[in-house]
Amino acid sequence: MIVTGAACPVIGDITAKLETDQTQQQGGRRDRTGQNRKQENTEKREQDKIKGVKRGLTLMEMIMRNGLFQTALCLVGISSPVNCQVNWKNGKNIHHQLTQQQGKTISTTEDLTYFANNLINERNFVKNLDTILIPRTVGSEGSRKVRNHIIKEMRRVGWSVDQHAFEDNTPFGKYTFTNVIATLNPDAPRRMVIACHYDSKLEPRGGVFASDSAVPCAMMLNLAKTMREELREQKKNSQDLTIQFLFFDGEEAFKRWTSTDSIYGSRRLASDWEKKPYSHNGVSGDHNDRIDIFVLLDLLGARDMTLSKLETSTGDWYDNLVRIEQSLQQRGLIKGSSIFNRNFLPAGIEDDHIPFKRRNVPILHLIAYPFPKQWHKMGDDRSTLDFERIANFNKVLRVFVAEYLHMNT
Repeated sequence: MIVTGAACPVIGDITAKLETDQTQQQGGRRDRTGQNRKQENTEKREQDKIKGVKRGLTLMEMIMRNGLFQTALCLVGISSPVNCQVNWKNGKNIHHQLTQQQGKTISTTEDLTYFANNLINERNFVKNLDTILIPRTVGSEGSRKVRNHIIKEMRRVGWSVDQHAFEDNTPFGKYTFTNVIATLNPDAPRRMVIACHYDSKLEPRGGVFASDSAVPCAMMLNLAKTMREELREQKKNSQDLTIQFLFFDGEEAFKRWTSTDSIYGSRRLASDWEKKPYSHNGVSGDHNDRIDIFVLLDLLGARDMTLSKLETSTGDWYDNLVRIEQSLQQRGLIKGSSIFNRNFLPAGIEDDHIPFKRRNVPILHLIAYPFPKQWHKMGDDRSTLDFERIANFNKVLRVFVAEYLHMNT
C-alpha cells in the first residue's frame, strides 16, 4: 500500500530507512477542597495499595535504570558510582514505575474532576482553532500569521519561546522553515515533549486541513492555557522535569512524500539537537537525550477518531491513557464511545516522530488510525469535526500531563 503525503502509512517498521539527514466550567477552577471528601478517603486508601514499598535500589530497578550490561558493571564495582544512580539521562526509564510507587497516579474522583472538568475552556480551544484554520503552507502569509499566534499565546502563559529557522532544498527550490519551541522551564534537564505540525499542504489549494493538524496545535495551546496555574506551580516545585511544546514547520511533502521531501522541521531539529551537547551534574549527552517522552499529536478531531497503541517503548504510558479515559467514563465526566483502543497496531506510520525515534527517543504517537475519511482533501474542514470528542480528548490529555508531571497532591 502506497500513500503519499503527511503521516504516510507503510508496512512494518522501516524507521532506519526513512531519513537521510543530509547533514465550561471556570468557576472555582482552583478550589479542590470540600468536594467528594468521603469518596476521596476511600479512593485514597485504594490508591495506597499501588504506591508500593519505599523505593530502594533493587536489582530490577538498577536494570531498568542502566540496562543489563551497565547494571553488571555497577554490581561488580567496575562502573563509577555516578553511572549507577538515577540521573537526567536515564530517569525516563523508571519514571512510570516511580509514578506508581510514589502514589502519583491520578485516580480519585476529586483529582480527575479537577483536571478534566474544572479546568475546561473549550471556548479558548475554538478561538485558537479558528485562528489556525487557514491555508498555512510553508513560507506563506498564513504560515506567518499562525506562527505569530502560537508564539504570542505561549509567551502569554509564561513559557520561554524560541524560533528554530533554517533553509532547505525542496522540489520547488530553497525554502525557509521555522519551528517554534516553547519550554515551561528551560533550566530543567528533562522534558516531556508534546508536538504537532502547523503547516498545511500545498494541494488542494485553499485547504485548511482541520485534523491535519490545526486541531492538534489548538489542543496544545488550550492545554497551556487551561493548566497555566498548575504548570506554574509545577515549575516552582520541580527543577528536574518540565514540559516542552514543539510546533513543526514543513511536515507536509511539497510534491511527493519521500525521505527528503517531508518532515523538514523535525528532521532538522533532531539532527541539530544531536549535535548539541548537554551536561548536567556530571552526566553528559545531547539535547535529544533530554526528552523523557515524545508525544506526537496528528490527524485528530474527526467524528470517527480512534487511536491505537503504535509504539512498544511507551506501551505503559499508552495504557495510562486507556485507564484515564475509562476512569472518566465511569464517573460520567466524559460521554460517548472510547477514543483510545487497547490493541497494539504495528502500522509503521511515517510522521514527525521518525527522526527522534531513530535517535532512541521514547515515542508516544497519538494519531487517528484509520486516517480520517477527509484526509488530504478539501473536506478536511471545520464541518468534519466532532467537538464533543475533541473536548473528551482534551480532558484525557490534561489528566495525562498532570500525572506525568506528578501534579496531584
